[in-house]
Amino acid sequence: MNRLTYNQSLVRRGEILIGFDVIDNWDTELKQMNKDKVGGEPFHYPNTFLLLLGYAKVYFHLPYRQTEGIAQGHTKGKLPSIPDFTTINRRINKLNIQINNNNNNKDKVSKDEYLIIAIDSTGIKVTNRGQLMRDKWNAKKKGYLKIHVTVNVKSKKILSMKVIDKHVHDSKVLPELVDGILKSDKTVDKLFADGA
Repeated sequence: MNRLTYNQSLVRRGEILIGFDVIDNWDTELKQMNKDKVGGEPFHYPNTFLLLLGYAKVYFHLPYRQTEGIAQGHTKGKLPSIPDFTTINRRINKLNIQINNNNNNKDKVSKDEYLIIAIDSTGIKVTNRGQLMRDKWNAKKKGYLKIHVTVNVKSKKILSMKVIDKHVHDSKVLPELVDGILKSDKTVDKLFADGA
């Protein structure tokens, strides 16, 4: 393989290809959305287009302004107008997005099936106010909260969660987290936890 072909293959890996097939049905969907709309200005952008922008925003961890940039870069000259970031924000947040949780019933755990769970915790600072002065003068540290989470390893679903303050040791929370799962007629086969 020569250098030029190899270079082009590396460039193609970085291409962001987003399927803007929604442009084909733009007018049809807008006509249907505006047909029963009473009062106010008619919709200018179909829901499927804004849903696509929402997926791009979440997948690439973009702020709304950069999401507007994706729309401008990919649809320039193909659409009558492009929504600004405030319109994208408002319309995405009004969409009724249904998340399919069943995944063809792969995640469902029958009562006789054993669970494999993982338990971990993380700390969250209560406040950042005055942090610079505490660092500068080595002052007493402010408090934090600990969040303990129990997760089904197979289905990746949160089974239980508990928020406590910094004075409660992790070992005191473990029975509470597991008891709730055991009361639901499930059998825990394995439990993964760190040494804290």
